Amino acid sequence: MPTVQLSQRPVLVLAGAVVLHIILISAQVNTRTGIPLLQVATFGFFAEIQRATMTTVSRVRNLWTGYVDLRSAQAENESLKRELQRLQIRLQEEHALAQRTESLRQLLELRQRSRLETVAAEIIASGPSDEFRTITIDKGSTDGLKRDMAVISPNGVIGRVNLPSGRASQVQLLIDRNAAAGALIERTRAQGIVAGQGGDTLLMEYVPSSADVKPGDLVVTSGIDAIYPKGFVIGTVQSVERGPGIFHKITIRPAVDFSRLEEVLVVTTPPAVKQAEAEEAAIAARRAQPPSAESASTNQSAASPRPGNQSPRTARPRTPPAGLPSAVPPATNQGPRRPPGTTQPPRRPAANQTPQRPGVLPGAGE
Repeated sequence: MPTVQLSQRPVLVLAGAVVLHIILISAQVNTRTGIPLLQVATFGFFAEIQRATMTTVSRVRNLWTGYVDLRSAQAENESLKRELQRLQIRLQEEHALAQRTESLRQLLELRQRSRLETVAAEIIASGPSDEFRTITIDKGSTDGLKRDMAVISPNGVIGRVNLPSGRASQVQLLIDRNAAAGALIERTRAQGIVAGQGGDTLLMEYVPSSADVKPGDLVVTSGIDAIYPKGFVIGTVQSVERGPGIFHKITIRPAVDFSRLEEVLVVTTPPAVKQAEAEEAAIAARRAQPPSAESASTNQSAASPRPGNQSPRTARPRTPPAGLPSAVPPATNQGPRRPPGTTQPPRRPAANQTPQRPGVLPGAGE
């Protein structure tokens, strides 16, 4: 500890005496308000100390409160983030449900509009190879599905059932390399064959080069393949080129996006069978229709025998009751029959025959 030198002691004593003197004087001097100056100075000094202390304490408390509140805000932020994620998932589910509902509504409208016997199916898998473009649906032979049944959607033709099993079926898409369908240009009715190429486009073949075909023309099924119903959309013409020979080379953009399929309709009645059933129903309806009065009278007149055309059996005279003479002579004594309205001349009796009396049978008087 450093010691105070002897030469500095008088200075320190003098300074202490001055301070003590000032304090004593301040205790006796009053301010304008009547409060002692020492009390005012002492209060101001300790007030500043209290101010500094309070500021320090407030800052420390605010820092602590901010830290604690920050931890609470962080926890609340995490909770809000989880709630936001849950709502986003719920929104996606609702959006997917709305899209599925819209798709099912379009399928129902297609079923009602087409008036075909169909079965709704859901796609459960797709083909693993690009060479063979197929999908798998959740309906099979137990639901009435058979090979070569057409598969359609509200946007257009999808393909045909290729391999049905008990509870599932494989569907060959129209864009497959081995798929084809009869088609025609809707605007000009020019017919041809639409074949798949394994990609995202179709090729329409065997359309004469003289046919009027333009990009943008709608291509629909013609029904000549007895698989796809007539009039369903296949796609639109993308480009027209002069092919080899006398035919066009037409590229078609399909109307169906095969990468976004979810639900489809399977036509359970082939077009040929449907047409035959319609014809049979029309024939049965005509047969069940009651005949008109004119046709009935014609049939009745044709069925009733005429006098001049009667056979001997139908013209046989009626037998009189027992005990009464016959008004008509026996058929053996009748001459040739004459048409009604002609007068038969009287017959002359034979030389060895006596004339008969009216109403008496021959031999009755003998």
